[in-house]
Amino acid sequence: MTPQQFIQHLKQREPAAAYLFLGPEPYRRNECRRALIERVLAGPEEREEGLTRFDLEETALESVIEDARSPSLFTAKRVLIVSNAEAALPRAKAAESDEQQAPKRGSNEALARYLNDPTPGVVLVFESSRYDFQGEDKKKLERVRAFYSAIPAVVEFPHLTPQDARRFAADHARRAGLNLGPEELDLLVEALGAEAARIVAEIEKLRLWAAGGRNVDAEVISKLVPEARDATIFALVNALGRGDRAASLDVLDTLVRQSEYLPLALSFLGTQFRLAMAAKEAGLRTPQQIMSHFLKLGVQMWPARAEQVYQTLSKFSKAQIATALKHIYGTDRSLRDVFPDARIVMEGLILDLTAGRQ
Repeated sequence: MTPQQFIQHLKQREPAAAYLFLGPEPYRRNECRRALIERVLAGPEEREEGLTRFDLEETALESVIEDARSPSLFTAKRVLIVSNAEAALPRAKAAESDEQQAPKRGSNEALARYLNDPTPGVVLVFESSRYDFQGEDKKKLERVRAFYSAIPAVVEFPHLTPQDARRFAADHARRAGLNLGPEELDLLVEALGAEAARIVAEIEKLRLWAAGGRNVDAEVISKLVPEARDATIFALVNALGRGDRAASLDVLDTLVRQSEYLPLALSFLGTQFRLAMAAKEAGLRTPQQIMSHFLKLGVQMWPARAEQVYQTLSKFSKAQIATALKHIYGTDRSLRDVFPDARIVMEGLILDLTAGRQ
């Protein structure tokens, strides 16, 4: 089930004897954990006595089950939060380091026996956050799922997609009383890598800034959100695309005044041109085609980002993009020299890219 379905499930029925939380996304997992604790343990005293935490890298699964079977002298209701659930898998399946000791292979059978006759009032929550649902982690995560197959109630916490993150940001902005438009939402989501916890933290910062009635626009977000550097990098790409040397140097000056780490800015610039080159070679002609193409390849892409790539490939020919990538590669090597003046090196890149285009 999804986190939203889990929250609804708690409102409509009694909690199950055990849950398996799968996936790396921390914010919604924390929300679901908190909702479960509040549902089972209503007051502070109950939480103090009834909440127990275990780490399967330090405690055997059999010990957790034994604790769940043992009645408490202080409270009838208990919640056992068990982190690092993947550590209970046999070493051959967990693929962990040699330093980790392998648990007994019968651990999942012990859990199945317990769930056939669980202790009333006790809720077990096994959390596996190490593996993702994509790439090489997918098989590892499925092994975790299979090991805990005795638990029918599974809640999945994948990383937010850009579209989900945008809806998430819009919802939290409304709750915070912020009127953020599409451009501001796209900038916020892109700058924060579609990470829910960071989005919530930055929206709270923006809420405090806007408390005096001040308006939050893209410029404010670029100043207040440290990660909003992409907007400035895109401004640099636009200026370079026009062959506007003066504007390009002005953007560089902005990056320096913002204490931007210029090698990282160069990395963002290189990524922008590489995506544009890939789009050129694939014959993509619209932002929609760009977004669909890269999402199929497993590359995170959302409407604002696709529009940026489209603008870049529209302003530069394939030969110009190839030349820009060569200059970026050379600039990257120069920045790795002993004690380089990063600003002078970046100015040289701008001079090269705008030569003959003013």
